[in-house]
Amino acid sequence: MDQAEREEQTGEREEQREPREEQREPREERAESREETEQTERSPGAGQRKPRARPWVRWTRRTLLALALLLVLPLLAMQVTLRFNYAGDTAEGTYTRDRDAIWLGHAWVDGRKTDADVTALAERLKDTGIRDLYVHAGPLEHDGTLPKSLYPRAGWLVKAVHRALPHVRVQAWLGDVLATEGPTGMRLTEADTRDHVVASARQILDAGFQGAHFDLEPLHSGDQDYLHLLDRLHRVTADHDAVLSVAAHQIDPLPGFHSFWGTVAGHPKWWSQGYFGQVARRVDQIAVMSYDTMQPLESTYGGYVAQQTSLALEATPPGTDLLMGLPFYHENRFGHWAHAETVPGAVRGVRLGLSRTDADRKNFGVALYVDFAATEADWRAYEEDWVEGARPGSGS
Repeated sequence: MDQAEREEQTGEREEQREPREEQREPREERAESREETEQTERSPGAGQRKPRARPWVRWTRRTLLALALLLVLPLLAMQVTLRFNYAGDTAEGTYTRDRDAIWLGHAWVDGRKTDADVTALAERLKDTGIRDLYVHAGPLEHDGTLPKSLYPRAGWLVKAVHRALPHVRVQAWLGDVLATEGPTGMRLTEADTRDHVVASARQILDAGFQGAHFDLEPLHSGDQDYLHLLDRLHRVTADHDAVLSVAAHQIDPLPGFHSFWGTVAGHPKWWSQGYFGQVARRVDQIAVMSYDTMQPLESTYGGYVAQQTSLALEATPPGTDLLMGLPFYHENRFGHWAHAETVPGAVRGVRLGLSRTDADRKNFGVALYVDFAATEADWRAYEEDWVEGARPGSGS
């Protein structure tokens, strides 16, 4: 092969190699571009691209959002429902039936109150619908016993009230903390404890009280030991021609809500409507603690009380006195906001529930909690909104 041919062939081979070199250049440029991109992503400053979240992070965020919506949306729907429940008109005649009650503090039986205090109390109550006084004579010991030293002035109080207010009954308010959510407290599962509670009821009635009012908390829905205890207590009060009364938990605002809340918060708080009815059938008087409701507004609180009133009326037999609690106190803490849980809001809620469910129920009233925390505004709202409409010539 001569030189020319070799040069010609060499040139052809070089020309053939040149395209391959050109094909390599884009790959090198792409590699350089990737390197620049990685450096840009690693370096701070404007134009920085955020790295994508890992799959498990995205899944966690979406799960938390879904759970939040599952919790928040039903609560928002409930709040809207309660607000609408506060609207509407009350039925004519939905005022006091002269079966109201008030919880009184321990000072009335331990020697701090005098005849002058009884006179002032009689003046306060004479034109109201209050028929029962729940006077704190406890608390019960965790074993169910009741030291007589706790109520040294009980006999004086009963006689003084009967002189000043002959139509008013004086009941002993007996309570204790139950060991249902903690290591200490009364255990109704123990037979000896129940025996002692029954003996304490006899003891208090022998002291002159005309009834025994029990407030045992927290009492979980479905507690059968409590029902058996009430059966025995009712026999005791009947033998003494006295009243058996209880303070009752609120009723599930939604079916099964006590089970849900017990799982979430460890404190069921509510009773099922069926269990409320079982309790109501075993007593002469049941007073719903319709406060400490966690409601943020007066309108939603009033709507909640209206709902509770309707639920309680449906479950309570006509022969049992049903009383709805009014908040005569002004604490601000979790579960209770004084600006929301007001007497006017509660009374309107009671009247709405009564109007919608059983406007003519005779054995019905309200219970005022509690005397030593009440203000003049509380008393005025009770008298103007609940009492005066029932009096002749009120114009209501």
